[in-house]
Parts: sequence; structure tokens; C-alpha cells
Amino acid sequence: MRRAPLLAVPLLVVLVVSLGAAAAQQQPAASASAVISLLTQPGLPDEVSFSATAPPTADQVLPAYAYPDDGSIIRIGSATQRVVAQAGVSSSAQAGAGALAVSLFGGEITMDSFTVRAGVAAGSVSASGDISASSISGLTVLGQPVAPAPNLVVPLADWGSLEILGSNVESSQDPPRLASATVTAIRVKLLSDHGGLPAGSSIELGTVSAAASAAPAVIAPPTPVSPTSGTPTTPVVPAGTPREPGASIPGVPPELVHPAPAVTAQLTGAGYVFPVFGPVSFGDTFGAYRGDVPGGWHHGEDIFAPLGTPLLAVADGTVFSVGWNQIGGWRLWLRDNAGNEFYYAHLSAYAPLAVDGRRVKAGDVLGFMGKTGDAEFSPVHLHFEIHPVGLLSRGYDGAIAPYPFLTAWRRAQDISFAAGRVYLPAGAATGALNVAPPAAAVLLEAADISSTSGLVPGSLQSTLTGRAPKSPTGGQDR
Repeated sequence: MRRAPLLAVPLLVVLVVSLGAAAAQQQPAASASAVISLLTQPGLPDEVSFSATAPPTADQVLPAYAYPDDGSIIRIGSATQRVVAQAGVSSSAQAGAGALAVSLFGGEITMDSFTVRAGVAAGSVSASGDISASSISGLTVLGQPVAPAPNLVVPLADWGSLEILGSNVESSQDPPRLASATVTAIRVKLLSDHGGLPAGSSIELGTVSAAASAAPAVIAPPTPVSPTSGTPTTPVVPAGTPREPGASIPGVPPELVHPAPAVTAQLTGAGYVFPVFGPVSFGDTFGAYRGDVPGGWHHGEDIFAPLGTPLLAVADGTVFSVGWNQIGGWRLWLRDNAGNEFYYAHLSAYAPLAVDGRRVKAGDVLGFMGKTGDAEFSPVHLHFEIHPVGLLSRGYDGAIAPYPFLTAWRRAQDISFAAGRVYLPAGAATGALNVAPPAAAVLLEAADISSTSGLVPGSLQSTLTGRAPKSPTGGQDR
């Protein structure tokens, strides 16, 4: 089997040196690395499999790996890697690695799978790192199942020790702001000879690192603009704006601003438009479980389309909170003229109109479809949320299900925000807005369904109460 080139220096040293250089030169920097396995033996070169660094971005699925050729020490069924780094006014980096069917020492240590992820961001306001998405499934040690936990150490009889999900996250909030994160799925250290390896050897599986430093803030005097240009001299963030979860950093690197294509979108009578241009697919996952947001539920809808698909302003309004978010990746908010707010997340790039305080028209291109933030290992999609003005007092939880609105806007139809489905977790205080009912099925019969629509406010309620809507001929549908 062909093996990857040997690492010249340990990963940790590379990370420390890169952070030190960034601090000394005060230049923006971002880097990421991922290694599937690293075997170290006293007096011998390191044995490294499947290593990747960024920049440039790397995203690959890897074949089976064995060491030695009979797999008596290390055997991996398959693996994946992804590393991406973007330096600029707001720098970010993400690294991820995963593997299936892992075995060490002929089955003395086995795993069904592991996934390790490290993400960092640094900008003009703050710097942060995160490794919380890392996990191990089906870990068995010396014939006994072990529940993985961060930085857990398990003894291996009298011949070694096993470190599980060893991690380190550091950040500096003093300019120039820095952040770094490293996590390793498992690390075996031998105290005595074992399995054909000498004492002092170590095996690391699934090690990822990410580091980022921000560019120094540049304070420029405001540029005067004409009253008709629609661009205020200072950013405007509406009062009462929901605070989305995750650390946020304002600002966009110039290299992420791409020219906007000319598109024509069909508006509804009230002036709304579907947020993605072109063919898409989406479902109804509002309220579904999401482990990385407060409350653990999905506050919006995921709309799937090819990478780089234009994203459109759903209404006339004001753009705000443009920049990086730890969970949403490159994201922005839009507030329409009525005060309703819309959240766009996981962008790959922005259009020139995506500037804090910029007035835009419905159908204007704001950005481009991507999978940044916590979507880096998922299919390309836009995470889209609707926060009606009447629910802003609830903060980030003041959201309604986007699905009926997306369906209506695709047909160039309108639907009142007051009719939106609100999700309240179990045990929440009840009132005018109650928890959605349990999932169920309703059997409907109709002589003519050509005018029947679940989007009509009150249609489902009338069906459940036994008062069927009138047919176009004035009679009752059955």
C-alpha cells in the first residue's frame, strides 16, 4: 500500500509556530489540517496515513488502510477528510476527519466509527474555537464497551493507556485576535512492548487542527452618500433583533464578495419572493432535533440547490448582521418594511449588496448557496428562518415554520405571517400560541379537490371541526 509522505514536524508544533507568526506579523491567517492515523515508534520515522492541510481546500473520501499489510496493528475500513481555511478581515478554518470499521491490535480496540471536527473563527470583535461536534460510536476496549467522553483516559491492562477525544481549544481576545482548536479521536500510548510495537510507541487516530488570526481593524472615515443611494453612512442593526446562537464576527473578506448575476424573480402580490433562484428541493423539518442550538430544535428550513446558486432578498428591506457565525457560517439577516426578519445561513459568498444597513429590493441577489459553519459535512443548502415582527419579543425562539410560506412563494402566492406554525418545546408556557399537536394523519374526501389547498388559513382547522370548506359551486365538499 502506498503511504502518504511523512510529516516533517509534529502537528502541534506547526500549529504553535503558525499562531506565533500570525501574532508577530499581525497579518490575517487561517490553516487547517487532518490526519487519519499517525504511528510513532522510538528511533523510526513516523508512519502517517492520509494527511491533508489547508489552504487549499481539500475534501475527499479515502480507501481502506492497513498497517502492516496484514492489518495486525491498524485497520481502517474507509475514511473521509475535509479541510478549509479562509483568511481575511474575518478569518475562519474548519477541519474534519472520519472513519468506519476501525480496529487496533487485531481487535483489542475497535470502533464502529469516529468523527472529529475542529472549527475556529477570528475577527474584529472576538475569536472562538469549537470541537463539540466530535464523537465516537461503538467503542470497545479489551472486549468491554466504553462510553466515550472528552479527555477520558482508559488503562490498557499493564501495557498502555487509551486517551479518548483528547482536545484543546484556545483563543485570544486581545488584538490581533487568535483562535486554535485540536481534537484527536483516540490516542494509544504503550508502556511496554505490545502487538509488535516497542514501549514508548503511540498511535493516534483522527487528529484535526484549525487555527485563525484576524486582520488588524482598519478604521476609515465614513464615506458621504447621496440621500437617494439607499446606503447609510453607518451600519444599522434593528432594535430587538434575535440573537442567533454561536459566536459571531462581523465583516466579510473582500475575496468573498462576488459579482451578482442578473436574475428575474416572480413576486407575490404583497411583494415577497422565494429566497433561492432556480430549481430547489426542501421539506418540513421545522422543530426537528438539532443538538447545536439552544433548545435543541430546528428554527428554520433547509433548502437544497447546487453550490453557488444565487440567494435572493425575499422582500424589500434592510440587510444587517453580515459576517461569520460559529453555527451559521457566513450568514446575513434581512428585515422587511413591516419589521419581519429573515435569516440566511451557510453562504459560500456574498453579493455586493450584502452590506450592513443596505436597502434592497425583493429579488435582489444577496449571496450564494454554500455549506459553511456547522453545515460543512452536509449537502449544500441554505438554512432559512422567518421571525415575524409579532414574535421578536421571544428572541431567537420567535420563529415560525417556513415551509408553507416557501411553498406559497414558489407559486407567487401570499400567506399571512399570523397563520404561521409556531413551535414551543414541551413544558413551555402556553398561551395564545400553543405547542404544535402531535403528528397524526387526517383522511379527507372530496368530490372536487382542484381548489383545495392546505395553504389556505383555517382550512385544516375547518376540516378537523367537521365544517368542510364550500366547493366552487356553493355546495359542501365531502
